[in-house]
Amino acid sequence: MFSKKAFRNNTVITRFLNAPLNRSATRAASFVLSLLAVTSLFLTPSPSYGEQLSFKKTKSDDGVTLSYVWLDAENTRQSISFTLPQEAMKEAPSRQANYKPHIAQRYITVALTREAQRVDPKEAKVEITPREGTIDISVAGPNEEIVSEVLENLKAIEQQEYTNYLQDHYFTRFTTLFNQKAVKPDHVRYVAESVKPLISASQAFYEKVQSTSNSRAYFSLILSWIQSIPYDTLEDRVVSNGSGFAPPVTLLTQNLGDCDSKAVLASSMVRAFLPSTKMIIVFLPNHALLGVALTPNDDDRTIEHDGETYVLYDPTGPALIPFGQVSEDTERHLITGRYQVEQVE
Repeated sequence: MFSKKAFRNNTVITRFLNAPLNRSATRAASFVLSLLAVTSLFLTPSPSYGEQLSFKKTKSDDGVTLSYVWLDAENTRQSISFTLPQEAMKEAPSRQANYKPHIAQRYITVALTREAQRVDPKEAKVEITPREGTIDISVAGPNEEIVSEVLENLKAIEQQEYTNYLQDHYFTRFTTLFNQKAVKPDHVRYVAESVKPLISASQAFYEKVQSTSNSRAYFSLILSWIQSIPYDTLEDRVVSNGSGFAPPVTLLTQNLGDCDSKAVLASSMVRAFLPSTKMIIVFLPNHALLGVALTPNDDDRTIEHDGETYVLYDPTGPALIPFGQVSEDTERHLITGRYQVEQVE
C-alpha cells in the first residue's frame, strides 16, 4: 500500500458542459428580448396573415396521407395532398428528447467510473465525484507521468462520452449570442435525415407549379403553405432544453410547429427539390429563418456567408412574408449582427 504522502495528486474539477445558463444571465437575456418584443408592437405594422382553411390526416398501411387547403399571400385558395411513406417515416427522427443535464452527467459518470476501474491501483488512485453541475476527476499516484497520462485519458473520455450523448439524443453544442455555452437540437442533422420521407411532399409541390415557372414559384407556394400551418411560439432555445422542437414528420402529423421546427421542415423540403444548392439556417435570439444560394432580385434581402450570397426567406408565419423578404424585427437583428448561421449539408 502506498501512503498518501507518497502520491502525487492531480485533480480536475470539470464544470459540466452546457448546463443551463445561470438565472441572472437568463433573466437579463429575457428582459432584452421582451423589451425588443414590446417595442416591435409599436414599430411593426400589422401584417397580413395566412389562413389554413382545412387539414386532414388519413392513416393507411402505406403511410400517412396529409391534405391541406389554405389561402396564399394573394388570398388565393390553394390545396395539396401527399403521402408520407410508412417505411421512410420509420427511418426519420420523429421526436426531440428534452435535454436534461443530470441525465447527461450520469451517462458520463458511468463511463468515467468504468474506465477508472481499469487503472492499476498500484500505479494511480482515481476518484470520480459527480456534483451539482460538475464532475470532479481526481488522480493520485507516485509517478507524475502516469498520473498525468491517466488524467488526460479520463478527460478525453469525458469529452467523447458527452459528444456521444448529444449525438444519441440529436443535440449539438452551440454558443449563444451572449457568448454562453449551451446545447440545442441538431437542426442540420434533422434536415439531412428528414429529406427522404419528404420527397413525395416536395414532388407534390413541384408538380403543382407550372412547368414554365422558375424556382421562385416553388418557394412562394411552399412558403405560403408552411406559413399557414398553425404556429407554436418558440420558447428560448437555451432554457427550453429542446422541449418545443418538432422534427419535420412530427410537425406535419401534429399540424403545429415553432419557427425552428418550420425552418427545418422547409429546409428538408427544399433539399429534396434542390439537392446540391447551398442553404443556410439563420438563428436570431428567438427566431429562425433560411437562406438559399439563388441569383437574387434587386429587392431581395440577402446576407453574405463564407463568400456566398444567400437570399433570405422566412417560413414561420402566420404572416405571409414573400420569398426574399424579412420582417422589420428580423431586419433590425440582421443590421446589428445579432444572428448566427449554420450551413445545411
